[in-house]
Amino acid sequence: MNHCPLISDLEKDRIESLMSEFELHAQCHEDGVEYWLARDLQHLLGYGEWRSFCGVMSKARTACEISGKAVKDHFVEVTKMVKLGSGSERQIDDLMLTRLACYLIAQNGDSSKPQIAFAQSYFAAQTRRAELIEKRLLESERLTARQKLSSTEKELSQIIFEQTGDEKGFALIRSKGDQALFGKNTKAMKSQWKVPEGRPLADFAPTIILKAKDFAAEITIFNSKANDLKTEPEISSEHVTNNSAVRETLLQRGIRPEALPAEEDIRKVERRIASEDKSIVKTAESLPGDQ
Repeated sequence: MNHCPLISDLEKDRIESLMSEFELHAQCHEDGVEYWLARDLQHLLGYGEWRSFCGVMSKARTACEISGKAVKDHFVEVTKMVKLGSGSERQIDDLMLTRLACYLIAQNGDSSKPQIAFAQSYFAAQTRRAELIEKRLLESERLTARQKLSSTEKELSQIIFEQTGDEKGFALIRSKGDQALFGKNTKAMKSQWKVPEGRPLADFAPTIILKAKDFAAEITIFNSKANDLKTEPEISSEHVTNNSAVRETLLQRGIRPEALPAEEDIRKVERRIASEDKSIVKTAESLPGDQ
């Protein structure tokens, strides 16, 4: 049976050394943003001449542009002062590089260099990790927005019942609000977003729509109480006005609610986040603690 060779102690030391160089020695922070300076990265990747390294960075810039990313956001030109042997200083050009820029540079570097081979894997993994963290944050924000809307709509339903005595008034008022927000009724939006039978439209709505609906509903609650609205037509009119105002604001900012695509089923997102949280807790509990 063939076995994968174990990493030698020498290789382990080299990997730990490279990780330390990339993360501790070369990495910088400014206003909470991490970056690497190109002239530091040049030496880390085994390039003795700045001219040669500039050629690699030029290819990386092109790759960045082709991928649809803004080059100026990932390759930021700067200047810095360096000391000369005589003790005097002179100004030289440099670049502030994001993780993505470092990864693209590594991808376009000389793969025969062990430093490049390491950097290709290292920055690919780190960039992917950053993407996963960003995705998790966005999912958590949407889940929080959905929970907030549920709470607000529950309060609105209670207000409608208390002030009108109509148990079915909420469904009618919410439907009229949807018509005002989307420019089409709830049934039409459910069909467009392919919402399963019996599921709320909001479970498939983007975060911006969840927050828009919540804001309109909050205003309806406030004004229904403040103006002591007692009938379904009065509260419906208030809710339609608020949703129309929110729609107008979104349109002014270039956002057309009915044109937005549906998002993943919020229940799936909730289950995935719960599963990931359990996994994190389980991993933390398995780590050795203080004895």
